[in-house]
Amino acid sequence: MGIGKGDMVMLILKRRYEFWFAIIGLHKLGAIAIPATHLLTPKDIIYRNNAASIKAIVSTDDEVVIKHVNQSLSDSPTIKSLIVVGKNTPENWSNFDEGIKSAKPFIRPNNVNTNDDISLLYFTSGTTGNPKMVTHNFIYPLGHIVTAKYWHNLNENSLHLTVADTGWAKAVWGKLYGQWIVGAAIFVYDHERFNPAAMLSMLEKYKVTSFCAPPTVYRFMIREDLSRYDLSALKYCTTAGEALNPSVYEAFLEGTGVKMMEAFGQTETTPTIVTFPWIKPKPGSMGVANPAYDIDLIDTDGRSVEDGESGEIIIRTDKWRPLGLFQGYYRDEALTREVYHNDIYHTGDVAWRDEDGYFWFIGRMDDVIKSSGYRIGPFEVESALMTHSAVVECAITGVPDEIRGQIVKATIVLAKEYKDKADENLMREIQDHVKKVTAPYKYPRIIEFVDELPKTISGKIKRTEIRKSAEKK
Repeated sequence: MGIGKGDMVMLILKRRYEFWFAIIGLHKLGAIAIPATHLLTPKDIIYRNNAASIKAIVSTDDEVVIKHVNQSLSDSPTIKSLIVVGKNTPENWSNFDEGIKSAKPFIRPNNVNTNDDISLLYFTSGTTGNPKMVTHNFIYPLGHIVTAKYWHNLNENSLHLTVADTGWAKAVWGKLYGQWIVGAAIFVYDHERFNPAAMLSMLEKYKVTSFCAPPTVYRFMIREDLSRYDLSALKYCTTAGEALNPSVYEAFLEGTGVKMMEAFGQTETTPTIVTFPWIKPKPGSMGVANPAYDIDLIDTDGRSVEDGESGEIIIRTDKWRPLGLFQGYYRDEALTREVYHNDIYHTGDVAWRDEDGYFWFIGRMDDVIKSSGYRIGPFEVESALMTHSAVVECAITGVPDEIRGQIVKATIVLAKEYKDKADENLMREIQDHVKKVTAPYKYPRIIEFVDELPKTISGKIKRTEIRKSAEKK
């Protein structure tokens, strides 16, 4: 179809096994794979098509996805080819399976890729503005050896399931590069909607040995009767994507006997802070620094902070450049320089380090609340809230206050059995609970009960939107 070195190809394949065929094929051609979620609207697709000059789209035959892609075409002049995976082939689309049947044997291109060429481009789902275009080169997969061998703890006898749509960076973290390099088998569970009972049934039926999911998945799983499932094959569990509440860790450990091993990283990196198999997990901590990176914490003056002090997580590259670190933001040198200059990559995330070298997440730099001289991290208050039985999900934000500068607000999704009790008495009960679980000055002075929290299409809570909504009120 004329796809070659440097051509941009977007893959909208949900959890279809054809994703693995497509991305490896693109790598061999030297083309650039752009994994994308099926949740994109026509506006989202148009933005991506033009921002990256996408030449082809490979998509599932999902009617909504096909409709959205077709609606984007009149405003997407760079698109030359459309390939569909599945039985239904729309007009002007080529069928993936038919193409495979008639394909000629692979011939190594004359103009082969180098290690520094772009192999992978991800549109990050930021909480504000248009998504950034994160680029990785052809040695990026080697950075995920640590992911698979030393975080997921995999070997040739492992059967690993990472819960992630192939449109997210977490998919190549947990479903492809490192796992195949260490010889593990990948379990693929193609489902439309997450159902905790169905997920547990899959773990039981197919004897999955290693499981990785964001904390939200574990939050819903622990609300099932875990004793109903035979999870004896499950030996190792990991989590990332957002901070893990200690109460969720303890409940899962009690129900399964398996400790959750947390890690931290970004679309721009591989895991940078990891709970390794040989260290004892501390519930609520992300783990210790990945030695493949030179990790530090600095204050606003650029000073390296001491243990116990909070600071921004940075990666120093003056001594070496890590294999897993991104190359930059595509077509945006100014934005790249903003976060990566003077041999320092700024993550924008704030944490503190204890005397044992464990890192504890506080929040995004913009999310830290300053109230009456105190610096309050949203995550520590959210963790306290999550220990109350009424709270399923929550988000902590700062609200302007004339006396204190800011005060803490909690936006809470209640458990089903508490929805009819959403009154001032429950608010006071939750406030008193937080005062007992953590330092009293952190308690939420404002509480709002909602049916759901606003989230990015990757599932991260949009605190910026919650703050703006509060300002309008």
